[in-house]
Amino acid sequence: MLSEVFAEALSRVCPPEVTLRSVTLPWPDEPMEHGYARRGLDGLREYQGDPDEIVAFIGDAEVLVTHLAPVSAAMLARLPHLRMIAVSRGGPVNIDMAAARARGVRVVNTPGRNASAVAEFTIGAILAETRLIRAGHEALRQGVWRGDLYRADRTGRELSEMTVGVVGYGAVGTRVVALLKPFGCRVLVADPYVQLSARDREDGVIQTDLSRLLREADIVSLHARVTEETTGFIGAGEFAAMKRGALLVNTARGPLVDYDALYAALVSGHLGGAMLETFAIEPAPEDWPLLKLPNVTLTPHIAGASRKTITIAAEAIAEDVRRYFAKLPPLHPC
Repeated sequence: MLSEVFAEALSRVCPPEVTLRSVTLPWPDEPMEHGYARRGLDGLREYQGDPDEIVAFIGDAEVLVTHLAPVSAAMLARLPHLRMIAVSRGGPVNIDMAAARARGVRVVNTPGRNASAVAEFTIGAILAETRLIRAGHEALRQGVWRGDLYRADRTGRELSEMTVGVVGYGAVGTRVVALLKPFGCRVLVADPYVQLSARDREDGVIQTDLSRLLREADIVSLHARVTEETTGFIGAGEFAAMKRGALLVNTARGPLVDYDALYAALVSGHLGGAMLETFAIEPAPEDWPLLKLPNVTLTPHIAGASRKTITIAAEAIAEDVRRYFAKLPPLHPC
């Protein structure tokens, strides 16, 4: 999330008397704090930056635009001039929202900024597993010609003959469903909080509960947010309910999955494989057992990273900042 892209977008819309200053944090070259695995700063989940340095940088600014800088209750108490925080993320997990509301600080975000990028990545992840792309690639890198991958009893399957279960029907999940349709697969959706669009219903997408989805899906793709309800909600019981040989794809967040249970399901052969893009602890420990399994594809939390994502976020932030100075209601309030 390049500071200069945001500065350029903001400079086009801010009143002439508004001045801009920026600082660039070392993410993603250095990992962010991952409050899912251990208690972080005032309970914030994902953030980067020293609180004292962040407060000093913000100073008497009225508006803060950030991607990962933490804003805790204690920090807000030291920032009496701050009236708006614009977070270039799908969720303000680096902001103490209760403290912001209590102080009357407007918080906006950029929902769906990387939904298209994550959805495209998800389709690639599914194909890497179903068509044995990862297995063939790894073998060739080791000097092994896997001719057996062509055998009828060993080769991959086409999506047109499979059922894909999409867990979560938000900005990403809906796009994943749209991208799956041309492949001709049967699509199940589980999300108790939203209804399918009329178009998806007409196209034969089936909305059901998680239990049925797990029983019937050949591929389970996770797109839910991390909440108290969803933390670890794919565990031993859920893996046992899935078809033998089914695949799990997680391009959402690591804490959705019980990784010990996933490891057991993969080692036993009950699950055919998994594609993991995010982890409960990031970076993943080098001795993490899942890194050693041959039936797992792993990527370092890059599904949402695309050049287009940056411009989408910058333009959305700039519009809400413009509306703030124009005394208009925000487009994307948190």
